[in-house]
Amino acid sequence: MPDARPPLPPFTRLTAIEKVRAAENGWNGRNPERVALAYTADSRWRNRSEFFEGRPAIVAFLTAKWAREHEYRLIKEIWAHGEDRIAVRFAYEFHDAGGAWFRAYGNENWEFDAHGLMRVRHASINDRPIAESERLFRWDASGPRPDDHPGLTELGL
Repeated sequence: MPDARPPLPPFTRLTAIEKVRAAENGWNGRNPERVALAYTADSRWRNRSEFFEGRPAIVAFLTAKWAREHEYRLIKEIWAHGEDRIAVRFAYEFHDAGGAWFRAYGNENWEFDAHGLMRVRHASINDRPIAESERLFRWDASGPRPDDHPGLTELGL
């Protein structure tokens, strides 16, 4: 399976948590081409009010996203899981080109194929303006969230 992305379904709680952290780490790397490889070639997405399908559309979406969301840092946390599905909640912080800071809150529902590639992603997201002093995600953005950095529950989010 050259395109396999372990852990593979059926998920246990531990493998679902591992899958969530791998997704978080990938998105924090902010490399659209690399992130898109975690999705099936025909993956279907709903992100806020946008609907699209396929890796080229994912790359275009993420390229535009990270061009306007500066200093992007994301934390994901498992909410529930089934054999080939995972539900997560997340928050991320970023600033726009004018320097205004935001924290986005959201929920995602994921469905995977047998190779561990995400074939469906539904995301509902709300942005909240925050002051720079309210930021909670301050790790070095050149890498993933450190293992000892608190998660959403520990941060009270």
